[in-house]
Amino acid sequence: MKTLFKTILTALVFLSLNTFAQESMIDDVNYAMLDKYIQSAKENFPRKKVFEGNVERAKSVASAANISYLDILSASYIYRPDNKTAVNTLNPYNLNGFQFGANINIGQFLQKPAMAKKAKTELKIAQLENEEYESTLTMEVKRRYYNYIRLLNDLKIKTQNVQDNVSAVEDLKNRYEKGTAQLEAYNYARSKAADASSSKIQAEADYLLAKDSLEEIIGKKLTEVK
Repeated sequence: MKTLFKTILTALVFLSLNTFAQESMIDDVNYAMLDKYIQSAKENFPRKKVFEGNVERAKSVASAANISYLDILSASYIYRPDNKTAVNTLNPYNLNGFQFGANINIGQFLQKPAMAKKAKTELKIAQLENEEYESTLTMEVKRRYYNYIRLLNDLKIKTQNVQDNVSAVEDLKNRYEKGTAQLEAYNYARSKAADASSSKIQAEADYLLAKDSLEEIIGKKLTEVK
């Protein structure tokens, strides 16, 4: 009986190790789909839109700075009919006719190059920040995707482990009822099956959280990404 008990325990351990040895997540990584997830995150993740908005705002400021040189100029003209003299004899301070004048604000003129340079620098900074966050976002999508695949495989392993343990319990139950297996072996197998079921439930929760985390960052359900 002791030999049978040891044999059964060895078989249970072998089933567990064999289940784990047969699984690998590498082949389940779909890089084409991962690229789609990354693109979806770039299009939908709110924080990415914030950085893109900063770039657009900086572009507007830079464009405004380029045409703001016109602000330093002011022009005026006076209409004079043909039958009037250029100088109003009653009031020599009044001029008749088309008179054009231009004024330049020297202070603003000197400030414009620095303002334009500042606007260009802020645009460059906004663009670099956007590029940096795009790289960070890409790595975060990859991290969540790989974690999702890992936990999906972990769930598969633990599901198979439950099935193996249930089969072992059924086999030992039949043996015990026939008197060819000890109660200790049967109870041990039942305990292992219960542990496997509990482990599977935890794996299911971890998998669902990983799935939700990935869907959060790509802004869509996984089934919606084609």
